[in-house]
This record gives sequence, C-alpha cells and structure tokens, in this order.
Amino acid sequence: MHVIINGEDREFAAPMSVAALLADLGLDARKIAFERNLEIVPKSAYGDTVVHDGDRLEIVHFIGGGDAQADADNDGGTREDDTWQVAGRTLQSRLIIGTGKYKNYDENRRAAEAADVDMVTVAVRRVNVTDPEQEMLVDHIDPKKYIYLPNTAGCFTGEDAVRTLRLAREAGGWNLVKLEVLGDQKTLYPNMPETVRAAELLIKEGFEVMVYCSDDPIQAKVLEEIGCCAIMPLGAPIGSGLGVQNPVNIRIIVENAGVPVVVDAGVGTASDAAVAMELGCDAVLMNTAIAEAGDPIRMARAMKHAVMAGRDAYLAGRMAKKRYADPSSPLAGLI
Repeated sequence: MHVIINGEDREFAAPMSVAALLADLGLDARKIAFERNLEIVPKSAYGDTVVHDGDRLEIVHFIGGGDAQADADNDGGTREDDTWQVAGRTLQSRLIIGTGKYKNYDENRRAAEAADVDMVTVAVRRVNVTDPEQEMLVDHIDPKKYIYLPNTAGCFTGEDAVRTLRLAREAGGWNLVKLEVLGDQKTLYPNMPETVRAAELLIKEGFEVMVYCSDDPIQAKVLEEIGCCAIMPLGAPIGSGLGVQNPVNIRIIVENAGVPVVVDAGVGTASDAAVAMELGCDAVLMNTAIAEAGDPIRMARAMKHAVMAGRDAYLAGRMAKKRYADPSSPLAGLI
C-alpha cells in the first residue's frame, strides 16, 4: 500500500486502520489530529477508519507558534479583583504570549511561568513522522494549566485558515481560536476581506473567534458585529518591535468595542506593552519581544509588570496635558 503522509511517500504492507497506522508510526493518538483525503477523522473513528492505497494523509500537532493565581501584593502578581473575560472564560493575566522562536520548549515554559500568563498561542503543524519521539509542546506547557489558543499563523487564504482550525479542534478539542489571514510575506498585514469571510465560516461552525485585524475602527466593528469574541488589532507589523504606531485608532477601537480588545503584534519592549494598556486595551499578545530578547525570562517578567502598570495607569486616569509649566509646590508663603 502506497500513501502520502505529510507530503512524503510511504509504503505499508497492506491497508490498515488509522489506529494501527499511528501505532506503526509510533505516534500518540491523543496528541495529534488526523486528516484523510482532506476529511478530518474523529479520534472516535480511528479504529474503524481504514487507510487505503493512494490516500493522502495529514497528521498534525501543536507547536510553538502565538493558570497561575497570585495575590495582588505578591511581587506585583496578577490582580484577582481586575479580571477580564473572553468567550465566557475568566482570565487574571492580561498578558498573552506566543510559543514560537524560543531556543527550546523548556525556555518557552520558563517564560510562561515568569510572565504569569493564563493563555498561550500555539500553531498547528505537521508531525515529524520519521521521529515520533521528538518533543511536543504539550510535554512542556500543560494544556490543563494554560489555555491553548490555536492560531492560523502562516495562512494566506480563508480556506487554509478554516482547515487549520478544524484540525486544531480535532487535535485538542478547543473551540476558542485565534484567526489570522495574512496578506503578503513582507508585511504580514491582515487580508481583511479574507479575514471577514473566514470568521463568518468559523462562527457558523461553532468556533469562538479571536481575530487579528488591521487597526481600522470600521473593520474592527464589522468583525465584532459578525460575532467575533475578541478584536486583536496590530500595534505594528508582526515581529517588528516598533510598538503601537497608531494609538489614535487603537483608542477609537477600544471606545467602540463591546468585546475585549487585545493589541496583537509589534510590541518590542515593556514600555510598548504599557502604552497599549494605557489606551484601555483589555490585554496584550506578544511573542518575538520575549523570545528574541537577550534574556527571555527576565523580559517575560518585565512584560508582566508593564502590562499591570499600564492597566493601573489607565484605571487611575492620567493627568491632563498642559501647554505650560504648572508648579507642584504652592507659591503662597514663599520666603
């Protein structure tokens, strides 16, 4: 029997069930999703579904892509009295981190712990069927401790994004997902017509969609109105580290939104995260700013405090800007 698995030709003695094929490959069925001829095979059907000669198979898992609770006065820990919600889930941390670009999964785990996050983004990629013992993200970052947010990083069409998230749901059972449909390789800006189309399809299928989008208040409102559970405007191009380039639009998006607003992409350092939170955003998502820092663990900790400081500053209400000096000390009683 000749089949194609993840784009590679493979030979087997005879047709066999999906369960038998996975066992032959040495793969743990609990950690993957299986697609046969573009149709997802549910885990419950692995024993009954037979793989035949000529079948094209895709086997994917989660990789680094995109629940700790602390007292309010524990080293600047998360604030139990200032939680936020997305799709019915209550989160204490307003920082979300990605799981790509780290040196290894252990460094990624340590960064997640230092950042004290509740949620991490994960990408869906092909399993390395030639090395079934290769480490997987779930072996280091426990999906029972952290909310996994599967994303569609690398997708340039609505069809690819929808297919990816269907596989993600099969692999892990999660309906809460991050949708991003990119426009081109150079800028990685979102293709908004494709994004809207894919969001509509996913919402009809019962997905809860957090959506990466341009910093356009009109487009953000369109996405909210079709049912997206969170709006995620870019601060700057993905991985650029340029910080929030259009604070006026981000502020308008926040003012008009009835769902959480999360700045996604472009954060480079702690002050960028604080700026996003001072604009009133509910949370900040970042990956490269931590993963490519000289000391990712220390930067993760810095980002935790920056997000909290920015949130406190927003809630406190900043002083008014003035054109001229205004002395802090009273003038009365001068010597």
